[in-house]
Amino acid sequence: MQILFIGDIMGRPGRETVARALPSIRSEYGHFDFIVANGENSAGGRGLTEKVMNELFSMGIDILTGGNHIWDKKNFVPFLDSETRVLRPANYPEGNPGRGLGIYEKNGEKLAVINLQGRTFMPPLDCPFKKAEKLLEQVDATAILIDFHAEASSEKKAMACWLDGKVSAVVGTHTHVQTADEEVLPGGTAFISDVGMTGGHAGVIGMTYQSVIPRFLYGTPTKFDVCDEDVRIQAVVINIDSETGRGMDIRRINTSC
Repeated sequence: MQILFIGDIMGRPGRETVARALPSIRSEYGHFDFIVANGENSAGGRGLTEKVMNELFSMGIDILTGGNHIWDKKNFVPFLDSETRVLRPANYPEGNPGRGLGIYEKNGEKLAVINLQGRTFMPPLDCPFKKAEKLLEQVDATAILIDFHAEASSEKKAMACWLDGKVSAVVGTHTHVQTADEEVLPGGTAFISDVGMTGGHAGVIGMTYQSVIPRFLYGTPTKFDVCDEDVRIQAVVINIDSETGRGMDIRRINTSC
C-alpha cells in the first residue's frame, strides 16, 4: 500500500499548489492507494469551509485531518459530525462534535487514520498517548496512520516510540517546518517529526512576514495575511506492507510549484 500524506495546506496558495503538483507527483511515484492531507489551515489560513473541503476532495484527496484550527470556521463545525472523511483530534474532551478515528476502504485496501493533538506548548487536552491506546482497541484494520498535530518534536518522537510496532506510521504536523528525521523505527513504524507545509514559504510559516513582524515588535494582536510567494508542496510518501501493516519506507517531498 502506498500513501501520500500532504503537509498542512495553507490557504488558497496551498490549495492551488496541491492541484498543480499532484499530477507530477503521481507521475513520479505511481499509484497512491490513499491521499491524506492536513487541512486545518486550508481556508484563508485558519480552518475549513464546505467549499474548500469539496475543492480538496475534488483534487483526489481522500481524507482530511485537523488540529487546533479545525474549529475556527464556526459554520464548518457541523460537518465534523456529518462528513466522515474529515477528522479532528480525537483527544478533545467527550461531547465535542466530530471524530478522531476513521476507517476507509478503497479498491480492496483498508486504512485506519487517527488524528491526535499534542499537549506540550499547546492547549491542555486529554492525554494523546492514552487516547491512542484506547482507539487502537477499536481498529479493525492492518494499516494504521496517525497524524499527530503537535508543537514539540520530542512529544512526536515519544508518540512514535510508544506506538512502534502497533501502527504503520506516525507523521507530525502543525509546525509548518519540514524536518529531516524520517525513518522506520525498529518495530516497523514509519515516522517523521513534521511533514511540513504546502503553500507560500517566503514568509513566516505560511503568513507574509510583513503581517507577522509587528506582532513580535509590539506584542499586540495583528491580522496575518497568507503568503503566496515561493509556493511549495511538502509531503511524505509512505509504503506499508498491506498484510502485516508494517511501515516499509518513508520519503520526503519538498517541491516548488
